[in-house]
Amino acid sequence: MPRLAARRTRVAAARIVAAGLAGPGLAALALMGVAAPAGAAARASAVHYVALGDSYSSGLGAGFMFSSSGSCARSTKAYSRLWDLAHRPSTYRSVACNGANTSTVIATQLHALSAATTLVSITVGGNDAGFVATVEACLLHPGARCTAAIRAAEAKVATLLPGRLNNVLRHIARAAPRARVVVLGYPDLYDASRTCIGLSAANRAELNQAAGQLDAAIKAAAGRARDTFADPRPAFAGHSICDPGSWLHAVSILYISQSFHPTAAGQARGYLPAFSRAAAS
Repeated sequence: MPRLAARRTRVAAARIVAAGLAGPGLAALALMGVAAPAGAAARASAVHYVALGDSYSSGLGAGFMFSSSGSCARSTKAYSRLWDLAHRPSTYRSVACNGANTSTVIATQLHALSAATTLVSITVGGNDAGFVATVEACLLHPGARCTAAIRAAEAKVATLLPGRLNNVLRHIARAAPRARVVVLGYPDLYDASRTCIGLSAANRAELNQAAGQLDAAIKAAAGRARDTFADPRPAFAGHSICDPGSWLHAVSILYISQSFHPTAAGQARGYLPAFSRAAAS
């Protein structure tokens, strides 16, 4: 009898310790001697992932568009969908849309977030800086007019963009207060060490400089919001426009909307690894 009593004491103590570690919900079950449901731990660690942002997140240029994406150009080859397939989170939704800027993310995409959201990704800022207008100017009027368009974009990055990024990241934090927010940058567009047809070396260098300023502004905003910044540029090194096997679409008058956007390889080998590391950190 003393041995049995001692064993019961040890079991009760173990249940109390387990209850303290498990939290109030599982604690009650432990103290009552009832085993916790097998799926409780899985539910506690479930991932509820929402992808926000512009065409770099929707997957424009990667092919295989969702039939329900409308004009948003959401691709089954976008990094967010590839991450979903590899990790099988409890829920996944992409509302990223071609042409989105900070204002349209707030107005049309935040409805997908909730207190249950645990992971958010976003690329945003390029359209606020006038990315499309810059591409068109450089495509149609290379040289001085391209340079002027790039300078105008840089001015927006320096003056308007920081406040807009602060605003959109604040709204995301309010809509998904439990979520890890991964803010991704943009790759360098050209390999400056190589010569290729299209824009002049000077215009290519100016576009890379503008992309660097854009990424610096995005990284700074992510830091202010205590979000995670993911830099795709290291992965794209050696795979920019002018490189053999580029992961970016070159400037094309036939497919102007895809110009400077990641290919399927750019999404899978450039953006996906950068996002995966940030999501797991």
